[in-house]
Amino acid sequence: WALAMLSACAALTPVPRPAAQVAGDAASAPFELLGRVVVRFDDRAFSSTVRWQHSAALDEIWLMSPLGQTLAYIRGEPETATLTTADQTQYYADSIENLTRRALGWELPLARLKYWVRGEVAPGGAPAYVERDEARHLVVLTQYGWRAVLTRYPPGEFGGLPRRLDLASGTSEIRLVIDSWRFGEEAP
Repeated sequence: WALAMLSACAALTPVPRPAAQVAGDAASAPFELLGRVVVRFDDRAFSSTVRWQHSAALDEIWLMSPLGQTLAYIRGEPETATLTTADQTQYYADSIENLTRRALGWELPLARLKYWVRGEVAPGGAPAYVERDEARHLVVLTQYGWRAVLTRYPPGEFGGLPRRLDLASGTSEIRLVIDSWRFGEEAP
């Protein structure tokens, strides 16, 4: 996986970092999650552990080997995103979606995923399809060209939040399995 990721990053040329504008997303409460991710795209695949810290103005994502070595660190702020590889090479783009598409060969739909991961429809675009269970929890969603299937935690565990998301768009499939959550003041 590391070789595939680093070879994909080699296609990018490091460029000067663009100036960031600070803007918040008041609707998105801070959280941290730990889990595992499997990505299949264009007849390729990789997996890693993942740590994602989210706040209104900053997203930090660590993709790590099974032994805990950071393979890639992604930092997203309004209008700028940085990917740092294990050898400390940095790449920049205007969003995490554009950065991961160019650097890794697949898009991480983070602007919407911060809602989907909590079992919510992302604002700003009407979903093409929504399915809910008997408790009105979101279980299937098609929005912004992505199909998301959500498997929930039991009601007493993390408030019934999703434990697994299976996302698909075009030739990309992303499976995110969440092992633990921290919220609000608990989240760094």
